[in-house]
Amino acid sequence: MTMTIDRRDLFRAGGGLLAATAVGTLTSTAATAAAAEAAPAGLTTRNPLVEQRADPFITRPVNGMYYLTGSVPEYDRIVVRGSATIDGLATAREKTIWRRPSSGKMGGHIWAPELHRIDGRWYVYFAAGDSDDVFRIRTYVLESTSDDPRADTWVLRGQMVTKWDTFTLDSTTFEHRGKRYFAWAQSEPGIATNSNLYLAEMASPLALKGDPARLAVPTLPWEIQGFKVNEGPAVLIRNGRVFMTYSASATDSRYCMGLLTADERSDLLDPRSWTKSPQPVFTTSEATRQYGPGHNSFTVAEDGVTDVLVYHARDYRDITGDPLYDPNRHTRVQRLYWNNDGTPSFGVPVGKGGPCLRLSPLDAPASYVRHYEYRLRADGDVRELADSQFRIVAGFRGGGSVALQSVNFPDRYVRVVDGSTVRIDPYDESDAYGRAASFTQVPGLADQQAVSFRLSGDPATYLAHDNGRILPFRPGTGVRDRQRVSFRLS
Repeated sequence: MTMTIDRRDLFRAGGGLLAATAVGTLTSTAATAAAAEAAPAGLTTRNPLVEQRADPFITRPVNGMYYLTGSVPEYDRIVVRGSATIDGLATAREKTIWRRPSSGKMGGHIWAPELHRIDGRWYVYFAAGDSDDVFRIRTYVLESTSDDPRADTWVLRGQMVTKWDTFTLDSTTFEHRGKRYFAWAQSEPGIATNSNLYLAEMASPLALKGDPARLAVPTLPWEIQGFKVNEGPAVLIRNGRVFMTYSASATDSRYCMGLLTADERSDLLDPRSWTKSPQPVFTTSEATRQYGPGHNSFTVAEDGVTDVLVYHARDYRDITGDPLYDPNRHTRVQRLYWNNDGTPSFGVPVGKGGPCLRLSPLDAPASYVRHYEYRLRADGDVRELADSQFRIVAGFRGGGSVALQSVNFPDRYVRVVDGSTVRIDPYDESDAYGRAASFTQVPGLADQQAVSFRLSGDPATYLAHDNGRILPFRPGTGVRDRQRVSFRLS
């Protein structure tokens, strides 16, 4: 049975933005299919991916499988789920591989497990408190010799010993230039912070080698909101640099992500090799209703090329009581883009819905369609990533029409104004708005692997690129005209 809902009725019912998203889901089978086909191979069309799994960690594919672990709201166990695709993790069977003891050491909070394949074995690094002091958090490690980390072969190998016996959590590991490193957060005696970031070389998967290097201390205003926190390091090595993201401040809507950068040829254990970005790189977005994004990891899409950001966030700002015990930090994924200078471009937490896409004119392949002061144009090296991201959702005219929804202003849709200007404007329920903001998506007139958007009610007119402007245009039969109205999606 096909379910049809009038978008205007839902808005009248007070659904607002969420109603628009719901309608896009319910009535736009064609639009959703078209968007999914155009999305990078293997990148999920589902957000959130898994509900109530905080501190998410998704492995890169191992023997054709992705594995996901994270903190559960009860803080009492470690779980793993596996799938051949990222999207499949949403519904995959979840296996409890370890449960805290009923009392004593490690009988308190169990936090932020990470799953790593090292030298043919699996390791889980996790933080645990004690039953008589749940916040006496230290880092421990489990080991398994099985090929499948969901097998019942896990053995507790004990505590990861660091220089100080203090609050320690959020450990990760990575290999670089023949050495394996361990990065983590810890409270250092004599420094009045909740946690700082540290890095050490590993002697083995179970032990560190030498003294740690202190890489970062929370000092910037956005790092000390509620608590003075640098935690949750995650590492991605690209474009001649080592990038380390981390999370800062309290775990409510103030939670956000920062970035450290080092030259890949530098001594990573020398703190002078690292530069801290002065502003956070990923923060709460009121417009997309995503709050407190952070504690991320990185994986790669099934194409083996597209980098994917994995993180948690909430769908609401206001929390009753301690945010640590609010269960609704959900696992989310979205594509990670790269600026022309080789630095990562995070954009905004994109919120609920299907794939977020960018459009490049065929006659200007290094440019992206973006909005600037709400008008559409095409620019190269768009640093404000979310300005150039759109969702293809159900149109307002039925009949398989589509609309282009702004990602960072999801109450706004692309529409043609006065027959000549193309803008993103707030939704209204008028028929005039519906006509101006609905399009027919067809294979690209110049390349069937691209797309073209024909205006509703005017089958001869398309969205087109013209020297940086986006405008309505009636193409002729020439190659140049057809390229102007064709866009690649990425």
